[in-house]
Amino acid sequence: MTTVGIIGAGNIGQAVAKGFVDRGYDVVIANSRGPETLADVVGALGEHARAASAQEAAEAGEFVVVTVPLKAYREVPVEPLRGKTVLDTNNYYWERDGHIAELDEKRTTTAQMLQEHLPESTVVKAFNHIPAADILTDGAPAGTPGRRALATSSDSDEAVALVTRIYDEFGFDTVNVGPLADSWRVERDTPAYVVRQTRDELEQNLARAER
Repeated sequence: MTTVGIIGAGNIGQAVAKGFVDRGYDVVIANSRGPETLADVVGALGEHARAASAQEAAEAGEFVVVTVPLKAYREVPVEPLRGKTVLDTNNYYWERDGHIAELDEKRTTTAQMLQEHLPESTVVKAFNHIPAADILTDGAPAGTPGRRALATSSDSDEAVALVTRIYDEFGFDTVNVGPLADSWRVERDTPAYVVRQTRDELEQNLARAER
């Protein structure tokens, strides 16, 4: 059975944790306040979930979801994620994170910042442009007319393939944006951000994005 590490237990973290547990994965979930504060969360998730420190979640996961506020990305442990694929849900909200010049000046992307922090991991964008509540309610079987599509982005074809498989399991089509340098096309305030869209519509919205 595949074990997924989840660093961050906010709305997105809890939604993807439940999604993975419901699909037969084991989940090790962490937050910044300590595993003892997650008793209710893991209780609701059931026997295939346990709470841990961020270090332990990173060590346990065969792949790991990082879903912390962007301002906290440097606190993500580096060494236990060496050689692993890291799914990045981050978005930049300057109101929460403080202004980050490189992002304000469009010189990098949130995913590139995490990749720089984790130089020996493989970062792939996932679940960053869908409301948390929709993750568990808006999926549909493959081939369903009007099936919702989500974007991913990575410098690794293997990481894109992993997210494509996960999206399909959760009930979504996938559109590959391309390398991390292009992941801005699905960040905040772009046409593709947090709207319900099919694969064709997502491709059109990505093309319409202006930096």
